[in-house]
Amino acid sequence: MSPDQESTLDRVRREIERTGLRARNGIRIFSGSANPSVGQTPKDTVWTFGRAELWHYRSDAVRYDTPILIVPSLVSRSYLIDLTPGNSFIESLVEAGLDVYMLDWGVPDERDAANRFEDYVDLAIPAALEQIRRRSNADRVNLLGYCFGGVLTLMHAAHHRDSPLRSLTVVACPVDFTKLGTLVDIMGRTELEVEDMIGEDGNIPAGVIRQGFRTLSPMGDITTYVTLLERMWSDEFVATHQMMTRWATDHIPFPGTTMRQAHTMLVRDNGLMEGTIELGGDRVTLRDIEVPFLAVLGTRDTVIPEAATAPVMDLVGSYDKEILRLDGGHVGLIVGKGAQRSTIPTIIDFLRKRSESTA
Repeated sequence: MSPDQESTLDRVRREIERTGLRARNGIRIFSGSANPSVGQTPKDTVWTFGRAELWHYRSDAVRYDTPILIVPSLVSRSYLIDLTPGNSFIESLVEAGLDVYMLDWGVPDERDAANRFEDYVDLAIPAALEQIRRRSNADRVNLLGYCFGGVLTLMHAAHHRDSPLRSLTVVACPVDFTKLGTLVDIMGRTELEVEDMIGEDGNIPAGVIRQGFRTLSPMGDITTYVTLLERMWSDEFVATHQMMTRWATDHIPFPGTTMRQAHTMLVRDNGLMEGTIELGGDRVTLRDIEVPFLAVLGTRDTVIPEAATAPVMDLVGSYDKEILRLDGGHVGLIVGKGAQRSTIPTIIDFLRKRSESTA
């Protein structure tokens, strides 16, 4: 048999094998058995605040006395930050010897419709920091915010200059809302649009949030399924696809009053850029942030574009500040092989340098 014939035979054998794998994985997808469990890093709920819970991740190998508090977005489920074993931002931080906490916001209902930015920025985050300090006997805490959680942490650090922070990290965090494009539609371009979106419970329904994100990539559902059909032979690809599809469609309601504030302060007034944010009657400006600061952004982020995130470096007053630009998208900053190679090691290095060692 000639080399060309052997090469052709190998390709045929490989395609036959992949066809069998596609059939098997297709059955698993449609039966629901391909959906892996998420948020598996062992943890304990150590404090609650309404629907919010403070989670402490278990570890027998903490090597740093300075704990870290992670604040996720208000828009979607927090399990993206602790996806699956081997593909978890939380797991990587724990394995690096850090003492890790996360403030999960839960699922808002009618009791949360009147929540304001102040309830998150001036009440929940400070109370969580105090709980962490008491449990860990630490003087200061490293704070990290992802996406809209980054906006909350920026507001907190700016409004509370005496907050017990050792450092602040924001990942995929918007500051210039004029650069968000169609994502602004989710927050409403007019007051009337905001009121039209609010449901009977006083919140923006999860379905409205989900539909708004779909407008960022109107062909996304089609191209996603085409790619899935092409790669359905790969167990790893199918598992990742199922996890990300689940998260991308698993939005939660957004408190109505907070959305009204976001429209006025962030969309209409572009308050983070202009320094016009007001919380509890106080003017809040990001130049009052002086703790060591790290901003992480994705140059291919279509949800929070680089143009909306990068200006934060000119706004914060920190002398010790860094920016990490990665060739990745919104989710790829903390999930996937690229995150494991670049983002997560860089964040861990930043945190280690600003944490007290137990040795």
